[in-house]
Order: sequence, then C-alpha cells, then structure tokens
Amino acid sequence: MKKNTYNDVEDKLFHQFKIDNKGCIDTKAILNSIKNVGINTSIHKIVSIMHNISTNKLSFNDFVKLINKNNKFILRLLSNELAINNFSAFVDQITDIFNNTKHNDSGKVADYIPQLARIDAEKYGISICSIDGQEFSIGDANEEFCVQSCSKPITYGLAIEEHGLDVVHKYVGREPSGRGFNAFVLNYHGLPHNPMINSGSIMTSSLICPNLNNADRFDYILNIWKRLSGNGKIGFDNPTYLSEKETADRNFALAYFMNENKAFPSGVNLQGILDLYFQMCSISINTKYFARIAATFANGGRCPITDDQVFQSDTIRSCLSLMYSCGMYDYSGEFAFRYGVPAKSGVSGVLLVVIPNIVGICIWSPKLDRLGNSVRGIKFVEKLIKSFNYHIMDQLVPNLGAFSIKNKMNNKIDLMNLYYAAANGDLKNVKILVAKGVNLSQSDYDGRTALHLAASEGHLHIVEYLLKNNVETNVIDRWNSTPLQDAIRHKHNTIIDFLKKYK
Repeated sequence: MKKNTYNDVEDKLFHQFKIDNKGCIDTKAILNSIKNVGINTSIHKIVSIMHNISTNKLSFNDFVKLINKNNKFILRLLSNELAINNFSAFVDQITDIFNNTKHNDSGKVADYIPQLARIDAEKYGISICSIDGQEFSIGDANEEFCVQSCSKPITYGLAIEEHGLDVVHKYVGREPSGRGFNAFVLNYHGLPHNPMINSGSIMTSSLICPNLNNADRFDYILNIWKRLSGNGKIGFDNPTYLSEKETADRNFALAYFMNENKAFPSGVNLQGILDLYFQMCSISINTKYFARIAATFANGGRCPITDDQVFQSDTIRSCLSLMYSCGMYDYSGEFAFRYGVPAKSGVSGVLLVVIPNIVGICIWSPKLDRLGNSVRGIKFVEKLIKSFNYHIMDQLVPNLGAFSIKNKMNNKIDLMNLYYAAANGDLKNVKILVAKGVNLSQSDYDGRTALHLAASEGHLHIVEYLLKNNVETNVIDRWNSTPLQDAIRHKHNTIIDFLKKYK
C-alpha cells in the first residue's frame, strides 16, 4: 500500500516534521515534540518505545511502527491532544500566577511545633503533573518539606485498600466536624468525624497493617508513597518527628479520649499508633513528587509516570470526596464553594490540589493564614480557578471551564480516531464513533474528511457506510481535491463509480 501522500493519520503526523531527501525525519524532532508537551522520556509510556528511535533517522514505515507500538498515547502526544493540550500556554499561565502571588507576604509560619517554626518563610515552590505525565515546576520545587496533614488522604486510602470502605467507616465518620482539626469532639456514634482531622487520621493509622511491628508498618507505608509518586524520593525528617512527639499533648489526649469511648479496634497499642501517626506527618517530599501523587489521585489511582495502579478507583473516589468536603481545616466549606476542587493542606505550608481527570498540583509556601492554610497557596488556587474554570460545578455551565476543555479534547481525539478508522477500513470503530455522536462530515486541519481517507485507501465498505449516513461528497481539501478525485488518483474504480452516483 502506497504511504507517501497525505491520506491518513500517520501521513499527517509524519509530514509535520521536516523530511530529508531520503524521505526520513530526524528523531531529534520527535524527542523535541515529546519534550515540548511536558513529557519526560523516562516515563513508562515513552520508555517502551524509546529503543525504536535510537537511530538518528526514521523512515515512514519505521514511524508507523513507532506509533503502533503505543498507538493511542503517541498519537495523542504528537497531535498535541494530551490532558493539557496546549502545554506551553498552560505553563505560561502557571508562571504568571506564580509571579503574581510570590510577593504576598501575609501570614506567618506555624510555631507550635519548634521545627516548623524554623522553616524559611520565603520559600515558594509549585509543581504540576497531568494524568498523562506532563510535568512543570517553578520556584523552590526541589526543596523538601514535611507533609504534615497532607499525609491524611493517603493514610485513609491505605486503610480502605486493606479493609474496604465499610470496615473503615465502622471506626471513623465522613462528615465535616464543624470544629477545629484537633478539637475534642466525636460524632453521635462516638467516632471521629472524618479521616482529614487529627483524631480521624489517628484512627485510620490504627487500621494499617495492625499485625506488623511499627518499623515494618512504616516501611510498607513509605513504599506506597514511593509508588504513588512514580518512584520519587520520599524522605523522613527525624527532628520534626521528635518535635511532634514532644509537643503532642493534644494528640495524646485525643487518642485516650477515643479509647475511653471504645472507638478503636480491640487490642490497639495507643503509643505505637501515635508514633506511627507522627511518623507519617514527618514524611518529607518536594513539590515535584507530591504533584505526581496528586496526579495519581486525579488519574483514578494509576500513577501517570509508571502506569502503576496503586489505589483502586473506588478508593480514590472516597479520598477525593472527603478532601473536597473536609480537606482545608475550618476553611473547607468556603474553599469548596469558592474553588470547587478536592484539596488538602498541611501546616508546613503545603497545599495539594487535585483536578480529576486532568492534573495534580502541589504548592508549598510556609506562611499560613489564621486557619492554618498557606496564604500564597490559597491565592494561587484562586487565580488558577479564574484562569481555567476548574471548579467542579463549571461542568453544569455550557462552554465553561475544565469540563468544556476536556470535552473539546475528547472530541478532537474522537475525530482523529475516525480518520484513522476510515483510512484503515475499520468499520466497527467508525460505527462506535457514530454512536458517540461524531460528525462524519467534519474535516481536519487540511480540510480532509473521513470520506477522503476511505476513498484514497480503497475501502468501499467505509465509503458506502459514510454515504448512507449522508456525509458531504464534494468537500475540497487544501489541495483542492474531492473524495472522488482521490479515488481517481489512486485508481479505485469501484469507488469511483459509487461516488459518481452521489455527485
């Protein structure tokens, strides 16, 4: 089959690169395309095909093999149709928001834990990671900090994965408490209100690998953190851990208060559980790897860097639901109303934001407002939502926000799949796309339609199906060619006769 004209998806993608006099493209151009959309060549989806572009030049046939190696992802990547489909513009906007918020000097660092009081208050770092593994960082993104309360969604997720949702919620509620994160209050069942406050996270800590000793439990937990972060660097800040223990009267009192109310599972060692809880609060990370964790949550529990399904999608749904309603201390309701995205904050100045099905974001700036949330972090989210309309309720408003952007992206992917199916004679997929409501007459950026491609490649059954569905027959592409002229050029006589009946 002749493959040197613009008559299918591979042709279009191949010809977007500069072709030398031998009909080959420079593989550096492909690597640059990968880099330009924010993808690191070390991620799982790219590593699996890198050996195919180890040479300097790539022929068309080799290019087709490359695409087919990981068809959907590479097609979307080279067509600039990933989760963030205009990555350079997105990065420019993130950079502008960062620069507009970095001069905000409001707030003060947490001082009730001595180690936190010593943090450089001027630090400010932001990282983003999309569900396709597109990454960008700015500011102090390589500086490590303690996760503090941002460990709580992961602790909750670990408990669900081990015991299931029903068992976990025998020991912890799922309603906002309406009180401070360390308040002496239980719900009417005598349980902590939710897993995003101190008492609730102490409770969910008690459910993680209860038959192991604390050292093995913590090793297990760190391994999950590492998987969630795409094998990122996960550390542990021992001074903060010791500082936590030495100033933990309130948390000790909460644990004994719950124990008095018989809230814990039987046989719990309170000292051991509190130690484990303090250890998890003292895990250290940078914004780059924490953004990957947020992206794993945005991606239904599958890490976009390694393609590892770390948490099940049902677990993630539960975690995001409680992050949305309870994740921002006493500001949770206001945050959900104003910004409409799942988030979790920590008193080290970290703010974890999840935009489901699109991107995970980590912001770190130690100065806090009176409710314990990062001042710059909140301002960043405010400007982000105004710029991109990521509020979860924007999907209810036509042509507004992330829902619309995602729908437009999906529509483009469906059209690309239509052209691919038409060019390859795949009637089954054409019918599936019709059922999804794809416009069979729509043309691509070259003015070519599915009928052009089917006529060029000689797929009579596709041509018949398209014409029976009333597609336009006299559409002219940018080379002034109609589907009939394509069929004539490639000498598909049966299709020529068939098209002339509809002319």
